[in-house]
Amino acid sequence: MRIISIISTKGGVGKTTIAANLGGLMADAGLRVLLIDLDAQPTLSSYYELSHRAPSGIYELLAFNERDLARLVSRTVIDALDIIVSNDTHRQLNTLLLNAPDGRLRLRNLLPAFQDYDLLLIDTQGARSVLLEMAVLASEQALSPVTPEILAARELRRGTLQLLADIAPFRHLGIPPPPLCLLMNRVPAVSANARMIQGALRLVFQEEAGVEVLAVEIPAIEAFSRAATQGLPAHRIEHRRPSGRIAPAALEIMRDLGAALCPQWRQRLLAIMGERKQGDAEHP
Repeated sequence: MRIISIISTKGGVGKTTIAANLGGLMADAGLRVLLIDLDAQPTLSSYYELSHRAPSGIYELLAFNERDLARLVSRTVIDALDIIVSNDTHRQLNTLLLNAPDGRLRLRNLLPAFQDYDLLLIDTQGARSVLLEMAVLASEQALSPVTPEILAARELRRGTLQLLADIAPFRHLGIPPPPLCLLMNRVPAVSANARMIQGALRLVFQEEAGVEVLAVEIPAIEAFSRAATQGLPAHRIEHRRPSGRIAPAALEIMRDLGAALCPQWRQRLLAIMGERKQGDAEHP
């Protein structure tokens, strides 16, 4: 089981969109995927239509240590893509976990209940909190979207990187902070400022241990908003690059991101593209 958290202390950088689309892609690659929605604003929980809604959700998991998957796990209309929905309607979990002796480690301690899944994707809120720290400490890898804006770059260092530094003492318990992958998101097709920030980030972090600026980037293309409107993964609605556009198709973008994060499943991801291309030839 691989566990990836999508994190940022800045809101509005696209965490939920990336979590939903990465989960849909991996499920279409034949993996069993579980989305965990830790955001008090349950956008991920409503991204996909549910074919079955479980009676419980993230509140019962974290407040009562619920381990019964039949009560916790809802099923989406995407085959092999399940979700634990956000249902902390009164926003009590942060306070509860802050005062619990095992608060920052609770999710990590509950993970054995989900061992039948190939991939867990944890979507987090865009603010520093014990919930965010808990998600990072439960993860093997953290993915942080960064929009190509100078304020977003500054917040990355002040917020997300500081969070990783603050939880470093958990190394003494055998829990080191996970490696952090930085993903440039919503990159305009033509923007000198965006390119400057990308270059600066790569220069700053090229030799910093535990931080990698991914070569993959998510361009600002309409396919992702159109996919969200339809409640589908973007790779399903755009598997060919539109004529005249420089940016790759959503399928290629998400395939490259999935392979960068989980190279062990690269061949499965390539097979998705092969199936789509074959479908194009049959239905031009």
